[in-house]
Amino acid sequence: MLGIALALGASFCWGTGDFLGGFSTRRASLWAVIIGSQVVGLLGAALVTLAAGHAWPGWWAVWPVALGGVASVGAISSFYKALAIGTMSVVAPISATNVVIPFVVGIAAGERPAAIQLVGVALAAAGAILVAVEPARRDGKGGVAAPVAGLPVGRAARGGAPRPSPGARRRAVALSLLAAVCMGLTLVAYDATARYDPLWAMLGGRLSSALVFSLVFLLLRPRVALTRTALPLIAAVGVFDTSANGLFALATTQGYLSIVAVLGTLYPVVTVLLAFVVLRERIATHQVGGAVATLVGVALIAAG
Repeated sequence: MLGIALALGASFCWGTGDFLGGFSTRRASLWAVIIGSQVVGLLGAALVTLAAGHAWPGWWAVWPVALGGVASVGAISSFYKALAIGTMSVVAPISATNVVIPFVVGIAAGERPAAIQLVGVALAAAGAILVAVEPARRDGKGGVAAPVAGLPVGRAARGGAPRPSPGARRRAVALSLLAAVCMGLTLVAYDATARYDPLWAMLGGRLSSALVFSLVFLLLRPRVALTRTALPLIAAVGVFDTSANGLFALATTQGYLSIVAVLGTLYPVVTVLLAFVVLRERIATHQVGGAVATLVGVALIAAG
């Protein structure tokens, strides 16, 4: 039960971080949000790990999550490009299938969830994918955030955009699948390092992704725009995102990876609900149905 609670906590933090990340891009450039949240998250992870007295566990324990941090950058990059050339209602659901990889890895490693939990997993995963499908927009206004990997994403307005060409749609699907694979591998990497030290899983992953993002930033030298009102939002993104990583790493030590991975990737539900409550964004009927399916799935998992 503790693993379930921790995984749901990770999902809440990832979903909230996505929402705040998208919201903050209204006051700052995307790169300002990414770099700022990465720095805050890295400092927070380092302070928590050192304050807890967790010494360096050794490279043999941290290397999986270090590679996972690189994979997370690949997930974000692929997802951004897919959004730029494709359609959100296609890209987001495909990317949300990242949970398949840790689920299969967990089952292959010998995990055997109860039958009722497997039903719950199917319902929760299907519900999250339904929630991630963007409703058709008639006013050309974009949403607040695109839910992926627990990292901030500003979603561009797509309602009034021209329909992508067949070639662009195919490339967007391929990039979405690549993003899903990268994110799935990231979750598996967190599990691998958390077996030795969950806090170093959190810190190692953040250090790796922050380093890669910094190198890309130095190479591209993009424009950085930042307002004073955006600073608290960006800091909150870093805190929520890193907290989610830590909670997920802890969850993998308390329950099956095949179960906690599904619960940890329900963050699209949180993002959409926050957009509805805070910004009064419309929720489509299929998204409501997806949210209900997710709640039923979580209940079945907890009952197993």
